[in-house]
Amino acid sequence: MRIADIGEFPLIERLGQIIATERPDLLVGLGDDVAVLALPGDELLLATIDIQIERVHFLPHLITPEQLGARALAINLSDIAAMGGQPWFALVSLALPEATEVEWLEQLYRGMRAAADRFGVAVVGGNISRARSEIAVDVALLGRIRREQLLTRAGAQPGDQVLVTGHLGEAAAGLQLARHPEFAPDPSDRDFLLERYLAPTPRVPEAALIAGQQQATAMIDLSDGLSSDIGHICEQSRVGVRLWEAELPIPPAVRQVAGRLNQPAWQLALAGGDDYELCFTAPAAAADELAARVTRETGTPVTVVGEILPAEHGHRLLLADGQELPLEAAGWQHFRQ
Repeated sequence: MRIADIGEFPLIERLGQIIATERPDLLVGLGDDVAVLALPGDELLLATIDIQIERVHFLPHLITPEQLGARALAINLSDIAAMGGQPWFALVSLALPEATEVEWLEQLYRGMRAAADRFGVAVVGGNISRARSEIAVDVALLGRIRREQLLTRAGAQPGDQVLVTGHLGEAAAGLQLARHPEFAPDPSDRDFLLERYLAPTPRVPEAALIAGQQQATAMIDLSDGLSSDIGHICEQSRVGVRLWEAELPIPPAVRQVAGRLNQPAWQLALAGGDDYELCFTAPAAAADELAARVTRETGTPVTVVGEILPAEHGHRLLLADGQELPLEAAGWQHFRQ
């Protein structure tokens, strides 16, 4: 059997069975993007790691080294934010072909340093190794959070509403414009969407505010696409979900790109991935007030896009015309693309 025969998530499950361990100081382990470890006192340690590999996660002719450095840190910052945590320390491991220019590497680190300074992270070490061909930038990030503010994927309840920060589909549209630059009639749209794809903004302040209110019940970041990532919340919380197409925050520029692709805009919004927005759930009585407060205090819009259902209802998408479809987990998975 090859890993391509089973795919990313079943592979993680199989490997997890080998290394599974139960310890009183391990609160969340394999199966989430972030491990949660108990510390003395009322704080928890958060630990995550994610990699950027040339021609898998980035195309060198599209992204500057400064953008890549910031992106490599940002995707880990987003994971820490997904639990409501504050980022703390980072370690960087590099695999580099011998022909890599020193100036390129220095620019990579300048981009990483700018992102680190913006979000209060110290890059404290790492490792460098030779690679035969593609560059790989692997970042491990530690964060922390007060125990009572921790948000995981496992707390959603039937009757909760589903909320997202920002807009959906912008990164996916940016990737399509990188492949088909003729798709965007307005150059400013093209530049903006490309920036959203190449240089995502982790929602760290928004996550801290959401966690601090202690009203949200579950949270995840949208790295693989809303259709897949809400599925992780449903799996861990043992619930179902119905998303509402009419409420998805899809900007006009994304709708234009979707039209050029001859597909509904909601497909880009649900399956595109790389948005790195937050998806969280909250009781219906608290959702509107929580959304308004996050928008007011951070400037980032928050939209109610669906509702949590009992598990037996499954995963559904209610189209604007009233038709209801199964919500397929159509986001990114390694080994099955």
